[in-house]
Amino acid sequence: MPHPVRVLFLLLSGWLWLAGPLRAQQAPPSEQPRTTRILFVLDASGSMQAPWEGQQRWDIAKNLLSKMVDSLNAYPNLELALRAYGHQHDNKENNCEDSRLEVPFARKNAAPIKQRLQQLKPQGNTPITYALQQSAGDFPADKSARNVLILITDGLESCKGDPCATSLALQRKRIFLKPFVIGIGAEREFGKQLECMGTYYNAADVKTFRTILNDVIAQTLARTTVAVNLTDDLGRGVESNVNLTFINNVTETPEYNYIHWRDEKGQPDVLDVDPLQSYDLVINTVPAVRHPNLAIRPGKANVLNFKVPQGTLVLQNPLSTLNAYGRVQAVVRQAGNPATLIARSFGTRQKLLAGNYEVELLTLPRQLRRVTITQGRETVVTYDAPGTLNIISDLKGYGSIYRLNPDDTQTWLYNLPEGGSSKINLPMQPGTYRLVFRTSTATGSKFTDTRSFTIKSGQTTSVSIFGK
Repeated sequence: MPHPVRVLFLLLSGWLWLAGPLRAQQAPPSEQPRTTRILFVLDASGSMQAPWEGQQRWDIAKNLLSKMVDSLNAYPNLELALRAYGHQHDNKENNCEDSRLEVPFARKNAAPIKQRLQQLKPQGNTPITYALQQSAGDFPADKSARNVLILITDGLESCKGDPCATSLALQRKRIFLKPFVIGIGAEREFGKQLECMGTYYNAADVKTFRTILNDVIAQTLARTTVAVNLTDDLGRGVESNVNLTFINNVTETPEYNYIHWRDEKGQPDVLDVDPLQSYDLVINTVPAVRHPNLAIRPGKANVLNFKVPQGTLVLQNPLSTLNAYGRVQAVVRQAGNPATLIARSFGTRQKLLAGNYEVELLTLPRQLRRVTITQGRETVVTYDAPGTLNIISDLKGYGSIYRLNPDDTQTWLYNLPEGGSSKINLPMQPGTYRLVFRTSTATGSKFTDTRSFTIKSGQTTSVSIFGK
């Protein structure tokens, strides 16, 4: 009978991680398969001599690990290495730098790993932090490889280090992916101090330990896919052509960028992702939506559904062929949020998430429109064709234009160029306004000239300025 561990991995062989670098771009046919490197970091401290279901914890751990590496020996594009800690110095020495790379990375190196496991003797401290720090130099400098660390321990850090902070720092430097931490023969509370290091498993008995070890390797090697289904409010898969960014939420860097696609049946395509990382998904609609901590099951075909109903804002120029403004822009904000979401020119279209918005038209005067964007529909925003204010004056001075409001108040709009000009043509929205002007040679504020005027669409209104 073949060993069950070997059978498990033979069954997984069709799912082995043989793909090229996982990026949105198609890998060239000639690209070499991606290498996966697994570093086993094994606790060989004195506590591993404790009995566990009739045997020493150390004997159980080394025997199961020996069978595991043996079953992996034939896999292509896979390299293994072994680091131990707490095995070189007696516990009385309280040595906090007791860790060594016992077997460096190589392919098909089950034999030296098994041989070294038989030679090691547990005896010392538990310098987990130091072992993690040293593991950074164990992985070859190869940015294309998948670096995996599996820590097996029966105790907590005993050297006042911070294994959680160290693990996080090394993940952020991309030394290794989110590590696996297996606590053997431990109490349930044990994991609370180790789960911050990575994905923690509590192996309270030998059978569970064997299952966990198999599962961790399966997660490492099995193919994991994600299909992202973008839906409307009713859950119908109608949205597409949106950029999807998978953010590594440990490093805060983008791992994958995809432009969402559907086939002729409306089904989203399947994307390969590395399950040994934690992701936030940014759906780059306008505004963008971020979904934290995606629930991705390793070795599975995951389907993630997100509601992103969109409508279209149409910025339509006036129907009049005469537009003295030239190109007019609009600033779009979400209702109740003063921050600018986007700025677009009139004559363009922009998809927006369904919801309420404020559209500020950069005409003179500026105009504010409150609009509601609805799934699958167009919302048109336009403005009246402007007229033209023609100011005639050969006097130099200072002046401002105010809008006259229905309640007899006025609102400042515009300052004339200082120094004056013989002719000013200013496109403005239809309405009633006031021009206030004083020449630069006037000897007092009382010599200010005030004129009211009306602007009509497509017409020119002339205002003459004379000094007093």
